[in-house]
Amino acid sequence: MNDRSELLSQLPLRENLRGLSPYGAPQIDVPIQLNVNENTHPLPQTVVEAIAQEVAKAATSLNRYPDREFTELRELLADYLGHSLTAENIWAANGSNEILQQILQAFGGPGRSLMSFGPTYSMYPLLASGTDTAYIAGERSEDFTLSAESAAQQVREHKPNIVFLCSPNNPTGTALGLDVITAVYDAASEHNGMVIVDEAYAEFSLSSTKSALTLLEGRQRLIVSRTMSKAFGLAGARVGYLAAAPEVTDAIRLVRLPYHLSAVTQATAIAALKNIDLLLAQVEDIKSQRDRIVARLKELGLNPSVSDSNFVFFGGLENPHAVWEGLLEAGIIVRDNGIPGTLRVTAGTESETTAFLDHLAELLGAEK
Repeated sequence: MNDRSELLSQLPLRENLRGLSPYGAPQIDVPIQLNVNENTHPLPQTVVEAIAQEVAKAATSLNRYPDREFTELRELLADYLGHSLTAENIWAANGSNEILQQILQAFGGPGRSLMSFGPTYSMYPLLASGTDTAYIAGERSEDFTLSAESAAQQVREHKPNIVFLCSPNNPTGTALGLDVITAVYDAASEHNGMVIVDEAYAEFSLSSTKSALTLLEGRQRLIVSRTMSKAFGLAGARVGYLAAAPEVTDAIRLVRLPYHLSAVTQATAIAALKNIDLLLAQVEDIKSQRDRIVARLKELGLNPSVSDSNFVFFGGLENPHAVWEGLLEAGIIVRDNGIPGTLRVTAGTESETTAFLDHLAELLGAEK
């Protein structure tokens, strides 16, 4: 009997989807999971109870469709972001991946193109394929940085309809300077292109790093994408959102599914935003563990990148996959992105971070 891949090939699948694999990091049940950049700290009990109350209230009317405009949620998100934003500037969806997909549905599609600069978030080309948008792989320098001059030159050369800038970048963890974003926006403006800054990890940025939210005013085709999965610890709730000019949110409404954000999802996000101080209090602890990882990796002779995120990308490994396997045997999973000589690790709790660093030191010592 044919295997599943052969059976799949018999279906009248779109040609640009043939041969692709679904996105997804390994889901392996081990005690210490530091591979998908989740917030490793459980939600405070006060927030759990607040969410339960909001969801219970929503459950009394689940026989009705939810607020299609999720007005209260948009107002709370605008208040959280600041920068004189209002609900008219905000849109939300089921995770930032759906936000990016809706952007591509509105501004991409057949005959149009998306450009980003690798290595970067591996979902970008998959989202492009899913919306039949051509993907253009831009380039970074050998140390994975991206200069304003290089980025703008590449945008002018390829003239993409859409540019995705991941800042802080995944998997490298380093944020882009505002000069890079403005240079890309100016270059894209020459052919009426859209520029999206994916700030999924913005809350973990270094104090000197500035958000692209500061650039929104007067830039009609600039979008800043955010998520509640990381700093808020709501990966399981699936809530992403964007900030942009009101006409951009109007464009997204043209492609969103009816009532796409469930009443339960809205209630969960609203409860979280009403308890934002409790949630963001964990961010500082995560940043301290991240900085601890960076310092110890340097002591071990490795090369961690500057991290504005809740993870650390590091090089200098002779056999990264062997190290990955050694850590897995110890009950610790990190991310092997397939980039030669490198691995990526999420900043965990203090005990998780200690276990990772101790086992990594043992593995490196055994290699010598």
